[in-house]
Amino acid sequence: MTEKFDLATVYVSDAQYNRNSVFDTSPQTVRLYLLYNHWFMQMLVYVFIIVNLALALFEDPAVVPLPIWATSTTEIICLSAFTVRMIHYAKIIPKDKFWKDPKNICIIVVLSFIDLTIYGALKSTGYFAIRWSRVLRPLLLVNVTEGRQLRRAFRSIRNALPQIAYVFLLFMFSVLVFSLVALKLFGKRGLLTIDGSPYFTDYVDIVFDLYVLVTTANSPDVMMPAYNYSDSFTIFFILYIVINIYTFMSFFLAVVYSNYKKHLKEEVRQLVKARRFKMCRAFSLLQEARGEGGEPVVTQAKWNHLVKLIKPNISIAHRELLWSVLDDQNKGHIGKFAFVQLADLLSIQVITVKSQPHPIHICFPSMYNSPVSRFIRYVVHHRMFVHVYDLIILVNAVFIGLDEENPVVSNAEWGDLVLYAGGYTGRQILDIVFILRVLRLIRLVDTIKRFRAIINTLIKIGPTILTFGQLIVVVYYIFAMVGMELFKGKVQFFEPNSTSPDQEYCGNPLLKGTTFAKLNYCKNNFNNVVSSFIVLLELTVVNQWHDILHKYRSKSVTHISARIFFILFHIVVVIIIINIFVAFILEAFLVEYTVDKSDLQTSLEKKIEELELNVQQYVPFRPAIKSIEGLRLLYFPGSRTVDGLLQRMFETEIHPEDFEEEEPENINFSNPVFDSV
Repeated sequence: MTEKFDLATVYVSDAQYNRNSVFDTSPQTVRLYLLYNHWFMQMLVYVFIIVNLALALFEDPAVVPLPIWATSTTEIICLSAFTVRMIHYAKIIPKDKFWKDPKNICIIVVLSFIDLTIYGALKSTGYFAIRWSRVLRPLLLVNVTEGRQLRRAFRSIRNALPQIAYVFLLFMFSVLVFSLVALKLFGKRGLLTIDGSPYFTDYVDIVFDLYVLVTTANSPDVMMPAYNYSDSFTIFFILYIVINIYTFMSFFLAVVYSNYKKHLKEEVRQLVKARRFKMCRAFSLLQEARGEGGEPVVTQAKWNHLVKLIKPNISIAHRELLWSVLDDQNKGHIGKFAFVQLADLLSIQVITVKSQPHPIHICFPSMYNSPVSRFIRYVVHHRMFVHVYDLIILVNAVFIGLDEENPVVSNAEWGDLVLYAGGYTGRQILDIVFILRVLRLIRLVDTIKRFRAIINTLIKIGPTILTFGQLIVVVYYIFAMVGMELFKGKVQFFEPNSTSPDQEYCGNPLLKGTTFAKLNYCKNNFNNVVSSFIVLLELTVVNQWHDILHKYRSKSVTHISARIFFILFHIVVVIIIINIFVAFILEAFLVEYTVDKSDLQTSLEKKIEELELNVQQYVPFRPAIKSIEGLRLLYFPGSRTVDGLLQRMFETEIHPEDFEEEEPENINFSNPVFDSV
């Protein structure tokens, strides 16, 4: 029976966290699988991935230089850890399934070992060498079994690329046509830019300048020479802006949003299908018949033991609450319909904490229960006290924003401080306290219902934002590694107190008199991974990115083809990834902001109220707190995982008939509705 419970635990955990691994069901393999998915083992994998990525800080070009043997040894340890992880994984899944996803990690590890060996040999003999395998490091973050959400994001991009490509080609055709018109319209008029160079005389430069105009980074500079020559020339730029900025850029978002949602829906459909399949497997292991020919059920005792194995730290009150939601008629057992909902129910966040009396109540009970104390507690808990307190914060924020040299303002600030703490001395301490108190202005926002709904929505979709944050890090890292190999040493940064004459032109005489040097952009370079990330961030924002790019696209500093690197980065990050990110946030925000709670969430709330766990307490940005038998249950509507949010995004569009093909385990059934609760 222990082996059945272990296997059922694996199935339910896989369903809860949407793991799709296929594994052998023998007892030894199940134990290896449980070890493989243990939180410590997963954390260890991410530690090695982070260490492996962080090696770029210490490798040439380095932020903190370390010897080659130190970085190479560290990388060998990390690659060995990944190899051991793959060997562990190979012991779990069937041989024919091993090369589906893990093959990518194996290829990355093998190529990294080969590159490391060649690089070390060339460096030791004094030859020039490039660490080309560094661009593969962030791909480990994508291909590890724990990177499911990141792989899903990459698949969304891959699936949306064909439709994006059609729009992009049409967009580039428009830019090329407008560039040709601009060449014929302005090229022969002898116009000059602000720095004295010929205006719109080179077709390639015109294409680039008009492409930059789509990002609005060089507006209105790019059209000023033509505008100064004749007002009628602005018609050309107005048409270009309307067609390429407001039309095509909107098309990009529309195409990305439409295709992203279509493919994501299919991903979620497969996710839900796999989850139900695993839950049915778990039910078949624990089921028992009620009477002769009765419906198979799972008893409360087995259910409790299973939940303890899945969530060892779950409180008794929380576990009993979940059972009461599933067994709404108090039968002492549940059927397949209710059992399958366990994975979804565990994803609804309910935190249980012990209720403790006030410290003064413990140490000085007579003082705490005195009439004066009761009156003070009544005043403090009164809503009017909160409003007065908020008003003081608002008034104080106004004074902080005024001139602190004014004696009236300064004295008012000290007076406000006395209301809060008193006894502080020193201007520096006062400023620190004021900064911390200004943050309480956020609490004022929470008192407005609509604002509170928006902020709560932003908090709930936070994990999904982190997923795309990882995606951005992966892309940034790849471009940073390539950028450092292409552009390192081209520009040098000098400290402000430096007396070097090279400071005027960023250490490169070819940049003397350029806009890049005049704007003191010398720190925008690819001389180490940190500065590379900052440059890529500036390019993502696209403001003034053409000034940064001017240095790297100049024929005198690098080859003119270097602009391909920056344009490619803009296409990948700004046009594709950022638009997919916006599409996801739009859909997630609409779900959290407008979609009603699921049946399970509603049932959980009703059950809490039914059991009279309804001692209300106001907590900013928190749901109501419910308490019973010395415990408090903090109910958080929504899902704690990205996959849970994805399921909610499409749960109204996914119907039971979508799973008719999954007949082997007979999981074709409808969702139960817990209206009786």
